[in-house]
Amino acid sequence: MKTNMLSYRGYRFPHEIISHAVWLYHRFCLSFRDVEDLLAQRGITVSYETIRQWCRKFGIEYARTLRRRQGRLGDTWHLDELFVTIRGQRQYLWRAVDQEGDVIDILVQPRRDQRAAERFFRKLLKGQEREPRRLVTDKLRTYEAARRAIMPSVLHDTDRYANNRAEVSHEPIRQRERQMRGFKSVAQAQRFWSVHGVIQNLFRVGRHLLRSVNHRLLRSRSFLVWQEVTCA
Repeated sequence: MKTNMLSYRGYRFPHEIISHAVWLYHRFCLSFRDVEDLLAQRGITVSYETIRQWCRKFGIEYARTLRRRQGRLGDTWHLDELFVTIRGQRQYLWRAVDQEGDVIDILVQPRRDQRAAERFFRKLLKGQEREPRRLVTDKLRTYEAARRAIMPSVLHDTDRYANNRAEVSHEPIRQRERQMRGFKSVAQAQRFWSVHGVIQNLFRVGRHLLRSVNHRLLRSRSFLVWQEVTCA
């Protein structure tokens, strides 16, 4: 059964190709030109600019549907922020992951003060529709001040190594940032990481923790969900 009502009307290429191009771009560390070459090897001639437009339009729609399907994530939120330079200006990418490493949400902001932290907390609560059981952060005082204002009853853990999960999860971001040679605007960064995180969640099946047969089953399920979401 189809899970959304995406319209591909007016597009020359079938939706299978469009969704595959979006999947390649967000699933792997590829540029638009890399995706263009991969499609060309399959006999599909399409420009990288067209692929860019596909990712911009349909990536958001796919992510929105996937987010509804995934529902609530874990009850332990690991929060951290890292700086990114956009057009010479320092911005902060606020990220939250759960105890399984799945990305809960992201928010790009110019500051990391209490007001910025409160705004991020409200975005997380709106998306998850519940408070976490435990909040794990570093010792930045901004988090504690925002927690007292927004989620005063939530346990807050600031132990030295407790937030390694969030900090390690930044590594793919740095890798992708280098490959993309930075972002042209805050809106582009927000849009890309919002889509990227949800798609990565779908295809993160913990291969190193599973027997091969179970890994293949979970991977097949991920592909099935992707096909349903993209109407492919």
